[in-house]
Amino acid sequence: MLHAALIGFPSTGKSTLFQLMTSAKDAPRGKGDTVIGISKVPDVRLDKLTAMFNPRKTVPATIEFTDLVAPGRSGGAAALVDVAGYKNADALVHVVRAFRDPAVPHPSGSVDPARDAQAMEDELILADLGVVERRLERMEKDLKRGKSAELDKEKDLLLRCKSALENGQPLRALGLAGEDLRRLRGFQLLSAKPLLVVINLDEADVDAAVSVEQAAERTGMKAFLSREGTRAVPLCAKIELEIAALEPADAEAFLKDMGLSESGLNRVIRGSYDLLGYMSFLTVGEDECRAWSIRRGTSALDAAGEIHSDIQRGFIRAEVVGYDAFMARGTMAACRDNGELRLEGKEYIVQDGDIINFRHAT
Repeated sequence: MLHAALIGFPSTGKSTLFQLMTSAKDAPRGKGDTVIGISKVPDVRLDKLTAMFNPRKTVPATIEFTDLVAPGRSGGAAALVDVAGYKNADALVHVVRAFRDPAVPHPSGSVDPARDAQAMEDELILADLGVVERRLERMEKDLKRGKSAELDKEKDLLLRCKSALENGQPLRALGLAGEDLRRLRGFQLLSAKPLLVVINLDEADVDAAVSVEQAAERTGMKAFLSREGTRAVPLCAKIELEIAALEPADAEAFLKDMGLSESGLNRVIRGSYDLLGYMSFLTVGEDECRAWSIRRGTSALDAAGEIHSDIQRGFIRAEVVGYDAFMARGTMAACRDNGELRLEGKEYIVQDGDIINFRHAT
């Protein structure tokens, strides 16, 4: 399962959004408390397949979100370093306040989304710098005991990270890959994680929720959002509360009136999923229709392992048909007759929306 963690200064609407996305109960929480909730990844393909097969069970892809009530102004950057739900998160979701409400004073005295986004970024960078410096200090002692090629490589990497952090650059901007990412994984550095910025708009600016570009321009965040590993979803939490209270048909009409195809909450969930480079393949049948989360570029063999290690171990072939082709034909038999149901081997790279049945030895 994917893991994302919410961050944000006080009075941004962070906890409200968390509750709406995960259906978590609004229980009293003290400073330093963490709460975890599960969000279903919206997928119209799964909905349509469920309507066709009428299975006993439907299982969507999911994301686990963590929220922390942290002490101090920051809402968490300094306190996050030792919180497992944040250290182990695949991505961070930063809720930035762009709404104006005299009844909810901004801790800094004024609403400035670009300032707050950068302030949180600076806190993440500072927290990471402390982790890197402490590791470099320990490494010096280790290196004095004897040379190690692996330690030398790690030291060179950490020195690059230290230089970037001292220059105010988040580690996600370095474009690290391969062995460098592997070496850093154990440190779970916060500024290295992909960042989804949720721009919590004022009700009067809800028209900007239709376009990320428009919201970025209006809030002065265009430059910030152009950075590597950073994306945005604009929404209005006040409107989202209203949508959540409506019947599905009424909610759909409400969104259509605003020019939106889906709620902002669904866009946050989907944005987190896409930011991490994940996609879904599907399995269908009378027993179950299900969406499975995998990284883009995953082989059929590894996709089989997501279902069960026994299927991966006994893999023979994957029966594959694209979602669009299946919907156009209506049945697997028709897809087979028209040459659209293919047999693929272990090395086949699974595509988003592939409907797969794995043949395997028992």
